[in-house]
Amino acid sequence: MASLLERPLRAAILAAADSPFVQRTVSRYGMQLGARRFVAGESTAEFLSVAREVNARGFAVACGILGEGVRERAEATAAADRYCALLRTFAAQGLDANVAFKLTHLGLDIDPELAFENAARVAQTARECGNTMRLDMEQSRYVDATLAIYRRLRAQFDNVGYVLQSYLLRSMDDLISTFELEPNVRFVKGAYLESPSIAYADKRDVDAQYVKLVETALTHPGYTAVATHDPAIVAEIERFVAERGIPKRGRFEFQMLYGISPQLAQSLVERGYRVRLAVPFGDFWFPYLMRRLAERPANLAFFLRGAFSRR
Repeated sequence: MASLLERPLRAAILAAADSPFVQRTVSRYGMQLGARRFVAGESTAEFLSVAREVNARGFAVACGILGEGVRERAEATAAADRYCALLRTFAAQGLDANVAFKLTHLGLDIDPELAFENAARVAQTARECGNTMRLDMEQSRYVDATLAIYRRLRAQFDNVGYVLQSYLLRSMDDLISTFELEPNVRFVKGAYLESPSIAYADKRDVDAQYVKLVETALTHPGYTAVATHDPAIVAEIERFVAERGIPKRGRFEFQMLYGISPQLAQSLVERGYRVRLAVPFGDFWFPYLMRRLAERPANLAFFLRGAFSRR
């Protein structure tokens, strides 16, 4: 039943997010009502405070600045500048953190060459700091452009990763096409509404392809980031790596979103795995929060409980 309701519920939440009333209300009160569970805050200082606390609990951090889809070249350049500054701060403060960003934040909708140049500048800074960076994946219409820029970056840098979404039918072919690069690839299920002609509609199919993608990547050279909150998938990957003799650190890591499944994340750290939390921050946290609420009814229930408990 949950799988039958999931898509309509996601559509309803995302539709509500377009309402000016919802935008005004959540943007005004969201942090107090519970958004801070999923977002570190709006400022760099707030993010760094959370990152230090997360590191102290044994987690690595993937930093994301919210605000993709920029329309001005100056905004895209400024976003790249901020990522470069963060990487230098991580190095100076000894933080176990890297950066991950959507290429539309660095100008992909304006000019793919601008996005490449900005991403290359971030990659160069990451290399100078002994760090890594990752290109996040967006809606299906951006997959080809993102993979093209990833391949161009990999021709110059070995510290660059990318993301594949298991609900897209094409993802196994995309993974195989990058094996020659020994890729650093993160697997997610996918958070955008896509047509059934290009994406699996049934959660069971999404989950099955997710496991196939991860296990295929783990049997080839490269580095694999297993980004999931699904205990069944976590258990399957634990079984697979133990059976294949893959060490708990060095070849792969688990990744989770800040504020989601904290007990599962902590238990993995305690069992000796490397776990990285994706910790976003920035002024444009509203769309991110709406995607988190749309993905899992439990997230929506948490947010509503926070809202009504403060009335």
